Amino acid sequence: MSNIKVIAGPFVLGAARVKDEKILFPVDGEFWPEEIKISDIEFEIATEETVKKAAGTVGWGAAGALALGPVGLLAGLLLGGRKKEVTFIGKIVDGRKFLASSDNKTYVKLRAGTF
Repeated sequence: MSNIKVIAGPFVLGAARVKDEKILFPVDGEFWPEEIKISDIEFEIATEETVKKAAGTVGWGAAGALALGPVGLLAGLLLGGRKKEVTFIGKIVDGRKFLASSDNKTYVKLRAGTF
């Protein structure tokens, strides 16, 4: 199950989940989330950026230092912990829209679900 972060729209802001070709959106005041088929959503990229995660950077730096010494430490700190984050607009067939973000891998899965 993948996560997306709802930034704006008619749903509760925060985490939504992708499961079984559906997105499960949290809905205010209801126990069960609203389920929308991915094939019922049109996706459009708003922004795409590379984000550097501190924990990943430190981990890769330590692994590089163990493997290659000071040169490996520097390489690990420079290259480690990067991930691409995509912010996108989802247009649902019923006319509602939402703005959300996810990692690149999840976004590719969402786009693949629309074919």
